[in-house]
Amino acid sequence: MRLDPLDRAIIAETQGGLPLVAEPYRAVAEALGLPETELLSRMQAMQERGVIRRVAIAPNHYRLGMTANGMTVWDVDDAHAETLGARVGAFDFVSHCYLRPRALPLWPYNLFAMVHGHSRAEVDEKRAEIAALLGDACRAADMLLSKRILKKTGLRLAGGRS
Repeated sequence: MRLDPLDRAIIAETQGGLPLVAEPYRAVAEALGLPETELLSRMQAMQERGVIRRVAIAPNHYRLGMTANGMTVWDVDDAHAETLGARVGAFDFVSHCYLRPRALPLWPYNLFAMVHGHSRAEVDEKRAEIAALLGDACRAADMLLSKRILKKTGLRLAGGRS
């Protein structure tokens, strides 16, 4: 997918994150010499084309004191996975939730939900809430605990490509 020079400039200006100001899009637009409406229009068009998936906050949970983090994985009946997944993703303690294909026979899980807490006990309590919601539609579950934070970055432009 080719990007015009202005779309590339928008990505370059935002790839390190939006400025922490009251009106971040206005600040980005001013830095690029654009009207804010044009910036927003171009960003929406890039999202519609699949260049940008989403604009979202990526907090460092460790710096927020949430040092117990677990990727909960669930084997949910396919007939209910999408509906239940949306409900799991709506929990305020789930930072991201998604469906993935199973890799049978070794990996039966199709629903993933990242849970954050201040302690392992807190994460276990939140995991129990998810299990209660899933009920009989869930056949198996596990949790992969984080040992350290991994590199978190958004869209990055590779040098010399368009």
